[in-house]
Amino acid sequence: MASTQRVQLGDILKTHQQDILSEWMARQRDSAGARRDLIADADLERQSKDFLSAYTLAAQTSLDDVDGPGWAPVRDLLTRLSHGRALQGFSPAETATFVLSLKQPLFAQLRKLTNDPQVLADTTWGITASLDALGLFTTEAHQKSREAVINRQQQEMMELSTPVVTLWQGILALPLIGTLDSARTQIVMESLLNRIVETGSLIAILDITGVPTVDTLVAQHLLKTVAAARLMGADCIISGIRPQIAQTIVHLGVDLNSVTTKATLADAFAIALKRTGLTVTRLPAASNGSKPVNAFDTKGEA
Repeated sequence: MASTQRVQLGDILKTHQQDILSEWMARQRDSAGARRDLIADADLERQSKDFLSAYTLAAQTSLDDVDGPGWAPVRDLLTRLSHGRALQGFSPAETATFVLSLKQPLFAQLRKLTNDPQVLADTTWGITASLDALGLFTTEAHQKSREAVINRQQQEMMELSTPVVTLWQGILALPLIGTLDSARTQIVMESLLNRIVETGSLIAILDITGVPTVDTLVAQHLLKTVAAARLMGADCIISGIRPQIAQTIVHLGVDLNSVTTKATLADAFAIALKRTGLTVTRLPAASNGSKPVNAFDTKGEA
């Protein structure tokens, strides 16, 4: 866009900013896609005013390159707006529509102020190109924000799905449920090692009862976790070895000879107690003739 035309648009935006804002707000409120359930009118007006002010300043530098330094404040504003709207529940299309809906008020104001066909065409094209580019920018910013939120939620879910439980003093258990990939294995390893350090435990039980399948990659992840725990001074027992998993491990040729494995968590716990010098004994029957209760007393061996 020529410099004189750019200055003319800048002057129009500065001089008639309030009129443009009023018409823009009215159109947004009357729009069929207005999301008043997600944003209050006062917040919408503040966002509209901030964007129009930033757009007015940037339009005085260039309408041809919204990636230029003169448009940095506009891009920063739209990045924050897109992030906020992503958290509020707006879709990418709804966020982009906020920017694109400014076209009509600008065109209407421009038609009122000039009759020169060339100026009208050039300025209209500059407005269209700049707002279209900014609309695409908000879509990308919104998508990045959503991906960041999803990644954070996945991270939190993985952390919640790998609880390290203290079964007894010096004995930890880590029940694993679902698929073990590299990212989750890293979280499993970090959680287990941190708990080993915090509690000074000497034995950790990795229970894979809830792991649907064990392939070579899963077995390698387990072995890495066992090796890391040993470096921290704790021995590992793997429980939940079902017949199908045992056959798969043998078929894959995975060497678990250096690791104690058990079919159930209870069996693994019994081994862990024995290694720590503890035994489980049944309490004697009550002397009043009542039936024996299933209660046990855990004590250290002499």
